[in-house]
Amino acid sequence: MLRIAMSTFLAAVLPLCAQPQGAPTAVPNDQQVMSLYERCLQLIEASGVASPELGRAGVPLAENMRQTMESLKFLGIRNPQLHYKFMTNLRAFVLISDTVPKPEPFPEVGRQQLAELRDDLGRIELYFQHQIADLQAELRSPDRDELARYRDANTGLPAPDPKKPRVVFLGDSITDMWRLNEYFTGKDYVNRGINGQITSQMLARFQADVVQLKPAAVLILAGTNDIGRGVSPAVIQNNLTMICDLADAHKIRVILASILPVSDHHKSTNPMWERTKLRPPAAILEMNKWLKATCEKRGYTYLDYYPALAGADGQLAPNLADDGLHPNPGGYRVMAPLAQAAIEKALGPATPAQPTGRKRRLF
Repeated sequence: MLRIAMSTFLAAVLPLCAQPQGAPTAVPNDQQVMSLYERCLQLIEASGVASPELGRAGVPLAENMRQTMESLKFLGIRNPQLHYKFMTNLRAFVLISDTVPKPEPFPEVGRQQLAELRDDLGRIELYFQHQIADLQAELRSPDRDELARYRDANTGLPAPDPKKPRVVFLGDSITDMWRLNEYFTGKDYVNRGINGQITSQMLARFQADVVQLKPAAVLILAGTNDIGRGVSPAVIQNNLTMICDLADAHKIRVILASILPVSDHHKSTNPMWERTKLRPPAAILEMNKWLKATCEKRGYTYLDYYPALAGADGQLAPNLADDGLHPNPGGYRVMAPLAQAAIEKALGPATPAQPTGRKRRLF
C-alpha cells in the first residue's frame, strides 16, 4: 500500500517538476533546504514592511509553510509530500507578489527580497526534483530490499550445532557495523544488519536472512531509520508485528531491542550530525514503550539499550558515539553484555547433560 501511494503521488507531481530555465545547478542538501525554508519565511515577513498589502496576503501562506516545517522536523526530512506542500505555498506567494499592487516608489530592498525569494524557490524546486528522482530509483530497484547482500553467505553457512544455539542479529547500520565475533567469542551469532534499512525491508528479507538459517533466536534492532524517514508509527508497528508472527510460526525466540538514543553533541564537527531533528527523542521513547509492551504481551525478551547508552541529558552519551547515531567501540562494549543477558534469558537455561553409563539400582 505504501509503494502504491508513493507511486500515485509521483505520477501526480512529476509533470509539475520541470526544471525552470535559469534554475541554479547546485542541489541543496537536507540541512541546507531547511535553512532555505527558514530564510523564505523571514523574507515573506519582511516583504510586509515594503508592501503591507502583500504582507497581509502572505500571512496564511506563511503559516502553512511554518506548520509544514514543524511537521518535517518531527516526521523527518525524507517526506516529499511535505516538501511539495511547502513549495506550492511558496510558489503561490511569489505569484501573488507579481499581481498585488505595490507602493510607488517601491523600496529597492523590497525588490531584492522578492528576487531572493524567486532564487530560493528555484533551489527548493531543484532539491524536490532530486528527492523525487531518488524515490523513483528506489521504487524501480530490482533488489529494493537487498536480498542479494547475504545470499552467498547464507548459502555457505553450515547447519547450526545443537550444542551451540544460533542467534541472528537483524537490523540496520548499527547492527551492520557491529563486529559480533569481537564481542561474542565462541558464539554462533550471525550478523544480518544492512546499512540504511527500514522495517519493511527487514520484513521482506526475514525468510531468507533469518528463517532459512534456522536460528534458535533472533535479536531485532530496528526502527531508527523509519523514524528518520517519517514512516508512521502504525506502519513500523505493523512491520514488526509481521516479523514477530513469522518468527513465532517457525519457533524462533524473539528478542526486541529498544531503539537507541541519538544526540546533537557532535553537530559542531558536522552539521549533518544534528540527529534529534529527524529522530526526535519523544518519538523514539514512544516506540520503545510499544516494543516493551509487545514483549510483555507476547512473552518475548525486551532488550533495553536506551538507559545504558543515554547521558544525563537523555541523549546518546557523547563518549559512546562519534556521530550522535552509531555506537563507537565503547558503545558496543556497553551493548554487548546487555545483548548476551537478553539472549540467555530468551533461550532459557541450558539443558543439563544426561548421565552416561548404567544407572545404579536403588533399594
